[in-house]
Amino acid sequence: MDVKASNRRDFLKSGGAALAATTVAWNAKSYATIVGANDRVRVGIIGCGDRMKGGDLPAFQQHAKEMNFQIVAVSDIWNRQRAMGADFIEKLCGTKPDQVRNNDELYARKDVDAVIIATADFQHAYHGIEAVEAGRDAYVEKPTAHTMPDARKFLAAVKKSDRIVQIGTQRRSTPSYMKAAEYIKSGKFGDIVMVEMTWNVNQPGRWRRPDVVPLLKEEDTDWKRYLLNRTMVPFDARKYLEFRLFWPYSSGIPDQWLVHQIDTVHWFTGLPHPRSCVANGGIYLWKDGRTNWDTMTSVFDYGPLDDLSKGFQVQYSSRFTNSAGGVKELYYSNGGMIDMDKQTVTPTGGLNAKYAAEMKMQPNLLPSFSLVEKAETVNTDANTGADPQTSANMRNWMECVRSRKTPNAPVEAGYSHSIALCMNVAAIQTGQKVTFNDKTQQVMVGGKAYE
Repeated sequence: MDVKASNRRDFLKSGGAALAATTVAWNAKSYATIVGANDRVRVGIIGCGDRMKGGDLPAFQQHAKEMNFQIVAVSDIWNRQRAMGADFIEKLCGTKPDQVRNNDELYARKDVDAVIIATADFQHAYHGIEAVEAGRDAYVEKPTAHTMPDARKFLAAVKKSDRIVQIGTQRRSTPSYMKAAEYIKSGKFGDIVMVEMTWNVNQPGRWRRPDVVPLLKEEDTDWKRYLLNRTMVPFDARKYLEFRLFWPYSSGIPDQWLVHQIDTVHWFTGLPHPRSCVANGGIYLWKDGRTNWDTMTSVFDYGPLDDLSKGFQVQYSSRFTNSAGGVKELYYSNGGMIDMDKQTVTPTGGLNAKYAAEMKMQPNLLPSFSLVEKAETVNTDANTGADPQTSANMRNWMECVRSRKTPNAPVEAGYSHSIALCMNVAAIQTGQKVTFNDKTQQVMVGGKAYE
């Protein structure tokens, strides 16, 4: 126990020092030493819907003054949302951005250095490619892509460019998750033997927009531009505004919630993707015309690709129909558990003395401690209501735009969560066990590529 207590103190000491290097706020003097730091970064907004207004913009504004960033234009193909977005930005930021009808008009401007993209799920990769090919840095909301062709094209475009791209998986900029990643990688947690994840709500109105759908008219938007590389179908305001309920515009639960949590598995372990995935579920209660499930359970197998004798399972369950269990991320080793909801490490479930003695083994019980003890926090100029995780991720992107360093959630991380997502989608759509071909970078079902 003395050794484990010492390990705990060493981890907190070293972890806190490492974390401080990435999360402590820069003051004006240190910031000004960066080449080009006195030049304003002019930002365009692409898609001004709920996520942009409720998450990304408040996070941006928390750091805009100190980091010398300013929003100069908003691009949205729906004229009503474009105008409302410009008004919202004026109230939040103090200056009203120009309104442009689409991204062609946005990138024709010479006063846009970077963009924040929060469009429909299926559009992220396409819009991200547009951004880097136009020479702009980008903050791109998740999911990165839910088809492998889109994912591969986006990854290739970013790697070909010299642009800074941050993916909106904001756990990667959150102190407690950063400490958990460091703790697991230190070896002190032991081998992961199981991960349990849940995301449960009881919200029939989640992702519904019944009051807004009647306001959207085809003549007020650009339906062909909305569909991008998806099959042309007749205009449907629900598929536009409630896209998370309808494939191929989103897969719903996997696109929105799975990617956040499965991303931590890749981050904590260094594994690039699952070895296999199976899924089951359905639309059991909210029969409102949606095509994406309201209840889902998926099981992933993870481990070294060249050694099937090692690995662990990830159980992922989510439902809209009962909120018991809430949002949970539980990592288990033989010695205990990391609970990311409570942000703690405990010996829960570890090998105790009784059962160890039966096999003439030593007990294996982790010490209990908090992952947020003495954690650094991000300083901000104003209280604009942004959630801390998104605020930290947005700030990291801004810092990297200045320094040209790799951000916390780079496109490679987005590509990895896209593989898991695409495997999950294939499992949903086929009902079969899904694997991944590393040579071709394709999802495989029954020995054939599933794209």
